[in-house]
Amino acid sequence: MKESKRSKLYRRAGITALVVAGMTLAAGAGAYAATKMTLIVNGKPSSAVPVSIKNVTYVPLRAAAEMLGANVNYDAASNSVTIAGKPQQSPLGDGGKEAVASVNGVAITKNQLYDAMLDLGGVQTLDNLIQDELVSQEAKKLGIVVTDQDVEAEIAAIKKRFPSEADFQAALQQSGMTLDDLKKQTPTQLRIRRIIEPRAKVTDEEVKQYFEANHEEFDQPEQVRASHILVSTKAEADDVMKQLKAGADFGKLAKERSEDTGSKAAGGDLGYFGKGEMVPEFENAAFSLKVGELGGPIKSEYGYHIIKVIDHKAAEKATLEEKKAEIRERLIQNKVSALSGSWLAELKAKAKIANTLQGK
Repeated sequence: MKESKRSKLYRRAGITALVVAGMTLAAGAGAYAATKMTLIVNGKPSSAVPVSIKNVTYVPLRAAAEMLGANVNYDAASNSVTIAGKPQQSPLGDGGKEAVASVNGVAITKNQLYDAMLDLGGVQTLDNLIQDELVSQEAKKLGIVVTDQDVEAEIAAIKKRFPSEADFQAALQQSGMTLDDLKKQTPTQLRIRRIIEPRAKVTDEEVKQYFEANHEEFDQPEQVRASHILVSTKAEADDVMKQLKAGADFGKLAKERSEDTGSKAAGGDLGYFGKGEMVPEFENAAFSLKVGELGGPIKSEYGYHIIKVIDHKAAEKATLEEKKAEIRERLIQNKVSALSGSWLAELKAKAKIANTLQGK
């Protein structure tokens, strides 16, 4: 008789498993004195009672096997016992058999979709959900509440780290995220920060040292804010310039005529930029114009540009006093990031977590 791996109950020297449908002792066994014992299956006491007779221990296999998730069936005709694992139930229940799509009449079920999603990152997604729940429980325990206003304020603070909205959106795209993705992640990040921040002490000396080591990062270089209208030919550029000199609205004309898809929706506004960020022909013209002045047509590798300067910022040296709060916040965030990994691991170790996908 072949037993499945899952339901096998082992036999050692002096121990024989009793395998009969009624789970009674073998014929004639009642003539012997029986010593009752306790059966432990998977760490849990079984209601079934094994007995020892003349140094042979008889284990009621059906009860033990069923505790291990197997079915035991005795066939009197063939005098054989069948042990089979119970069929695995879909986490979606009967609804898992419902079709979510079909191909030439062949259904693709919810169960198939569920399994495919597990294979495509379900384990990591579940781990993230477990982590979010752990953090949420810990925050609740400490009385930490994160509101929608907190999330919006954090998103606004993140945006301020970028020169323009376009740069912020580009960074999101490079990270494979959308603004909605960032908003969904932010509450957990804020909870972690507020829990760990008391441990992330930053001294005035650390702030000073960071400023001195990175002062160039905080200095403001000379910058220009400009708008442009990009067209393919010199004739088109001359026509645009003619309309602007006649009083046409620059932003409206940019939306109508500009071929730069990245800026036309914003009326051609490119935001602030420093030297070395644009092609030389464009940069030289922009930095030489006065605020409000039109320039062009300027030819570059992209076509012909009509430029209007909106603002001009002179270079400025940053001071420690101006940047102290910003640097302190940055150092606190760095320390929170450094501490969060070990803190989360400690939190997981203390929690009772049941993860059915673990090891898959």
